[in-house]
Amino acid sequence: MEPKYKRVLLKLSGESLAGEKKSGIDFDTVLKICEPIKKCVDAGVEVAIVVGGGNFWRGRSSGKMDRTRADHMGMLATAINALGVCDALEQLGVDTRVQTAISMREIAEPYIRGKAIRHLEKGRVVVFGCGTGNPFFSTDSAASLRAAEIEADIILKATMVDGVYDCDPKINDDAVKYDTLSFGEVVEKQLKVMDGTAATMCRENDIPILVFSIERPMNIYDAVLGENIGTLVN
Repeated sequence: MEPKYKRVLLKLSGESLAGEKKSGIDFDTVLKICEPIKKCVDAGVEVAIVVGGGNFWRGRSSGKMDRTRADHMGMLATAINALGVCDALEQLGVDTRVQTAISMREIAEPYIRGKAIRHLEKGRVVVFGCGTGNPFFSTDSAASLRAAEIEADIILKATMVDGVYDCDPKINDDAVKYDTLSFGEVVEKQLKVMDGTAATMCRENDIPILVFSIERPMNIYDAVLGENIGTLVN
């Protein structure tokens, strides 16, 4: 099958990289996630990735700590995850670059839009770390920003649930899953697809979001093919 999308932005949560360990990085899990990413690249799809850092640190849960400093710590956590994803992809034979929004030249390239696009055009996976580089913005906001900047066809948001529900399916057995949603419905129904800043940016730049489960990593490849999985927000 031919891929439906030419260039995608994959958003990976930090939790997805922890596997059953629930914190830190479980490298076997990361390798399993990277295998379908390699299939996407082999099929000619240009893949950029934004990683979260919740497996190490969550700035908004830091209690009495200064929010700006706590968010900076979270950005460093995403850099660790970006390097882990990069290493797994390279072990699978995928040419990869890490770019960070906070300069750390000894271990990663600084984020430069033109350079990132050039890497993608050459078939390299680009992993973006450190969010937007600014406190008070989530990695979801970073995903929407980078997707707009690199002109991605879609954001593939890999989560721990298989789509968007009207309430938490882990708590409510009667939760109803949506197949499709508009951004207006997301805002009106206060659905937790992305934070408000990220959702607004996607809506204003006409970037659809596909939310699906990463517990079956091959969903990444199926999503690129246009298979009917998860919930599509457009």
